[in-house]
Amino acid sequence: MAILTTTPNSKIKLPITEIMLLMAAVFWGTSYGLTKESLFFTSVLIFITIRFSLTFICMLPIVCKEFRSGLNKNWKVAIPSGLILSGIFLCEVYGVSKTSASKAAFLISLSIILTAFIEPLINKSAIPASLLLLALCSILGVYFLTNPLSSALSLNIGDYFILLAAVLRAVMVTVTKRLSEGKDITTPTLTAIQSFIVAISAMTLCLFTQPWQAITLPMNTQFWVIMFYLVFCCTLFAFYIQNYAIRRISPTKVSLLMGSEPLFGAVFAIVWLNESLTTVQVFGGILIFTSVLITSIKTNK
Repeated sequence: MAILTTTPNSKIKLPITEIMLLMAAVFWGTSYGLTKESLFFTSVLIFITIRFSLTFICMLPIVCKEFRSGLNKNWKVAIPSGLILSGIFLCEVYGVSKTSASKAAFLISLSIILTAFIEPLINKSAIPASLLLLALCSILGVYFLTNPLSSALSLNIGDYFILLAAVLRAVMVTVTKRLSEGKDITTPTLTAIQSFIVAISAMTLCLFTQPWQAITLPMNTQFWVIMFYLVFCCTLFAFYIQNYAIRRISPTKVSLLMGSEPLFGAVFAIVWLNESLTTVQVFGGILIFTSVLITSIKTNK
């Protein structure tokens, strides 16, 4: 937490961790549509393999230096969360390929409330009633923002995969908190090992489920522009910040702030894609913004 002194007798505390999480949510808010666009050029498994292999390669110099310095004696604690993250991305990317980006954003946001229920079970920590109320308010806002009462919320196979990803997200942030707290492992190493496990998992499934002639690198420039954005902004930055925050504040609070990504996705659609919002969607955006604002300034962990 950074402190900015304004007078000798007053201090303004800037919620740096919360602000960084919201920045990560901004990037994640743009990722659903871009991921869907990338899948026009390749398969789900090749997409995941490329994304997380590049992430691991980018982190490798830092991780090697940290291991040489003896900073990662408990590096094995990253393995369980890496396996869970593999499941998250397999379900999430496949789900996005089979459903709309807006519906995926709503369903994945259910991880907010799921985390609030799973955290007390795994970490044996009480969730403040105010935080639970804010989580419910945020989910309601996401519903209005992504499904503006224009049709009933029907589910297809892709939606069920997204729901499973939401459950796994809630489990991951909670398990990561439990396993890494107080352990000798740096955040870059935690992020790198998780990325390596995701890449290896996707590559293994790819080798066993796809014909050899189908395993090729996309040659489309648009794909690689999107991929580098996803790697550097939505994976390297966002997952590093998430792992950093999980070790410092409540997993439920992390999920609530990261769950604001549909709001930023909607802003992206307005600014970049020239889309417009209905009154109901604007109301939903206000609910999400209010929830994350209150969550960011609350002092409880």
